[in-house]
Amino acid sequence: MDSLRPQHAPLMRGSVLWRTCSGLLRGHPPLLPAAVRAQSSAGRDVSARTSLSSPPWPQQTSPLSAEEEVRERHAAVVRAVNLRVDRQDFGRLFAVVHFAGRQWKVTGEDLVLIENRVEAGCGERIRLEKVLLVGAEDFTLVGRPLLGRELVRVDATVIERTESWPKVHMAFWKRHRFQRKRIIVQPQTVLRINGIELAPTLA
Repeated sequence: MDSLRPQHAPLMRGSVLWRTCSGLLRGHPPLLPAAVRAQSSAGRDVSARTSLSSPPWPQQTSPLSAEEEVRERHAAVVRAVNLRVDRQDFGRLFAVVHFAGRQWKVTGEDLVLIENRVEAGCGERIRLEKVLLVGAEDFTLVGRPLLGRELVRVDATVIERTESWPKVHMAFWKRHRFQRKRIIVQPQTVLRINGIELAPTLA
C-alpha cells in the first residue's frame, strides 16, 4: 500500500492546480483572436495605403468649376482650329452631305452618281446645303444635326443627266397562269464636287 502513495501524489497536486486556474478564469470570458483584432484596429484605418488608394503626390483642387473648365477646353480647341484654318494648314477636306434621300461622303473632284433627277441642267452649279460633317487631317466639325450655312460650303456641278439601264421585274405564279413583267428605268444624275470651303473663323 505504501508503494502506491508516491505514484498518486503528483496526480493529486496537478488536479488541484487545474481546479485553481479554472476557478480564477471562471469570471472572465475567453478572449478570441477575432475580438482582439477588432479591438486593436478599431481606432485606425484597416485598408493598406498604396499608390492606387492614395497617390504619392498631394491632391490639388482646381480653382475652376466643372462648367468653367469645359468652357476653357472648348475655347482652346476653337483657337487651335482657327489657327489651322487661318494658315490653310489642314490638308484635304472631306464632308458628309445629305442629298437625294441618302448620305454621301465626298471630297474635292469626286464624281457622284445619284439615282434621282435634279432640276438643274447640265453644266450648272449647285450647292449642297445639308452638310452633316466636315473633317480634316487634325480636326473634325460635327453638326447637330447640320452645320451652319455660314460655316461650310460644298459646291457641285451637274455633269450628266441620263437614265439607268433597263431592269426587268418579273412576277410569276405557277399553275395559275399568272405572270407580270415590268421594266424599270431610273433617272440618273452625275455630279462633280467642285470643292469644300470653310469659313475664315469658327464661332
